[in-house]
Order: sequence, then structure tokens, then C-alpha cells
Amino acid sequence: MTLTVFILIMLVLFFIGVPVAFAIIFSAFLYMVFATDASPVILAQRLVGAIEPVSLQAVVFFIAAGVLMNYTGITRRLMNFADVLTGRLPGGLGHVNVILATLMGGISGSSTADAAMQAKMVVPEMTKKGYSLSFSTVVTAASAQITPIIPPGIALILYAFIANVSIGKMFLAGVIPGLMMAVALMITIHIIAKRKGYLPSREKRASLKEILVASRPALWCFLIPAIIIAGVRSGAFTPTEIGAVLVTLALLIGIVFYREMKLKDILASLRETFVTSATVLVIIAAASGLGWVLVWERVPQTAAEFITSIFTTPVSFLIFVNIFLLILGMFLEGTVVLIVLTPLFMPIVTQLGIDPVHFGLVMILNLSIGTITPPFGTIMFLTCSVTGCRFSDFVKAAWPFILALVVVLVLVTFIPPLATWLPNLVIR
Repeated sequence: MTLTVFILIMLVLFFIGVPVAFAIIFSAFLYMVFATDASPVILAQRLVGAIEPVSLQAVVFFIAAGVLMNYTGITRRLMNFADVLTGRLPGGLGHVNVILATLMGGISGSSTADAAMQAKMVVPEMTKKGYSLSFSTVVTAASAQITPIIPPGIALILYAFIANVSIGKMFLAGVIPGLMMAVALMITIHIIAKRKGYLPSREKRASLKEILVASRPALWCFLIPAIIIAGVRSGAFTPTEIGAVLVTLALLIGIVFYREMKLKDILASLRETFVTSATVLVIIAAASGLGWVLVWERVPQTAAEFITSIFTTPVSFLIFVNIFLLILGMFLEGTVVLIVLTPLFMPIVTQLGIDPVHFGLVMILNLSIGTITPPFGTIMFLTCSVTGCRFSDFVKAAWPFILALVVVLVLVTFIPPLATWLPNLVIR
């Protein structure tokens, strides 16, 4: 059984609907049994060993913190605060959508969770105010792409674990690109709103007193990025311990301060955390099995030699990566691509002298954009299914926003300090 047969079996399993992780594990098992003299026990050891590192607890804690925050009532308070800040602008609720996504990105870390939540919460309000369903849905989907970039994005943690770089540096590297994405989307909304006549959601600019009043209920949200940055900077907490602190803070906010989280909400959030965490960890385990097969066949070394023989400079390699990942992200789920391709790219990144933190941001940005790009963008399908928007209408309305995000991607790709300046400043 050659590597080609192994890949074909895995792809067939993908297309017939077998979950990605199980398709990879089954294909790797067949490969070990029929193509090598290695014991299948090695595969079991690889799968278990992949999820044993203590650092992976950070993934579970941040997922739990994000899920709990969605049950605290903080989302509604953040939306009111965002409306006070940007409601006076043309296309006011579109700007509210982006600001809410940016603030929630510092809490949940999951673009899927944020996209689903905002599609249910913000899109109905936008359509009531006269915004088209396609525009409202696209704004929600595009805004959700900020979440994987703003710390504590789960993708940042996964890349840091796989590439063996500092989680703290990856968190800080996402701050400036994430804010750039928010600005780019708001500029796009402003231009479209002017052209289509979308009115502000507020009649007059908010006074300082109104801003202060609106910010008070959302104050707890602002503590979360502060805790992350302070913990990373001071070394008082590891990323795993920061995640545990945020879970505790989420429970305090929901039960003690806002008093909106009931026992049924806690049980529902725990169930959601278990399912999401298990999904991510099984994919990580499966990727480890796939990695064993690729290393056995010397694929990373061969790929590195082939790519570096064609792309001999960091610039040419980064151009190739951007084009390749943008296309791949249209067809495959970003987490899977990140887990599978990071080990293949890292030897080349090291050989060409590219900063691995910078490269990680480039990868995650590419894969984030892919989730709203036809034909198979996952966030595109999610938001359309929630709002009832037709895919054809979504695609027509999405291109200006995709272009805005690509502009940010190009800037981050070719101006590395946008990703590396803050981590290098804070973490020595």
C-alpha cells in the first residue's frame, strides 16, 4: 500500500462524509498494517501521546471560557456598548457587528461560535432596520474572521503547539492584525452604506456620559484582554493558567455579578465545551498519526527540498503560501489544514529564515479568509443556514469584504513587524 493509495483512501472517506479525524486514523491504520512492518500499537501510542502535553489544557480552558461567556449576558451588553460607539456612522449596525466581533474575539476564541451567535442576534436587528439579508449575513461572517486572530484565538494556540513557538508571542502577534481587520471591514461597510443609503442606528453622536454609562456593564469584557497580556508579560501565569483564570472569571461574571447564569446554562455550556474540546483534541491526535505516515515516507524532507528549489527567497515562498492556502481554504476546514500543513512548512520556514510567529499569522489569516470564500467556506455555510440567506446572494455581497481582508493579509505578509513588533516588545 503506497502513500498514494493511502491518500486516495483518506480523500474518499472525506467525500463520503466520514469525520475528518476518523478518516485520517483509519487510513493511517491501513497504511501501517499493509505498507510497513511497524506494529499498529505505534499508531495508538502516537494518538494518545499527541494529546498528553499539559500545554493542550489551554485549548480546553479557552474553549470553556468562551462558551461560558456566551451564557453570561455579556454579549448583549457589549452590543449596546458597540452601538453607542459606532451607531452614528452610516451603516451603523454593520459597524456594531464588527466592534462586537472584535470584543467577543478577545473572549471566545472561536469564529464558529461567534458567527453563529451574531447571526442569531445581530442579523435580525439589521434586517429590521432595512439592511439587506445578504449584506447583514456577509458582515457577520466577515467580522467573525477577526476572532481567530485576536487573542485568545484557538488557532493561535494550535499553531503555537504544533510549531513549538511561544503561545504568549502568538497571542500578542494577533493584536495589530486583528485591529487592522476591524478597520478594513468598517471602511468597507462605510463605503457600501453610503452607496446603498443604509442609515445610522442612532440619530446623534453619543456624549461622553452615554459612553461611560454604556461601558460600565461591559467593563468585565475589557478585563479579559488585560489579564491575558498582563499574565503573558509578567510571567505570573502560563497560558494554561490564564485559561483557568478566565473560566473562573466567566463563572463569577455570570453567577455573581450579572446573575443571569442559571444551573441549566452551566450544564449546557459544559456539554458544549466537552463536544468542542473533544472534536479539536481528536483532530490533533489524528494529525499526529498522519504525521507519522508522512515522516515515514519522508514527505516533509522531500517537500522542503522541492519547494526551496523553486522558491529560493522568503518573499517568493510567502507569495506561494498565500496563493496555495487561499485556494485550499476554499475547500477544506481551516483547523485540519493548519494541523496537517504546519509540520510540512516549518522546515522550509526555518531554512529561509522566516520568523515562525510571523508565518503563523500569515497561515491563520489565509485560512480564516477561506472560511467565507466559495465554494465550500465553512462560515459561509454556517451563517447562511442560520439567517436563511441564499448562497448566490452571499457570494455576490461578499467580494468587497474578502478583498478588504486580502489587503490586510498582503500588508501582514510583507510587513512582518505588524505581527512581530508587539511580541518582541513585550516578551524578551
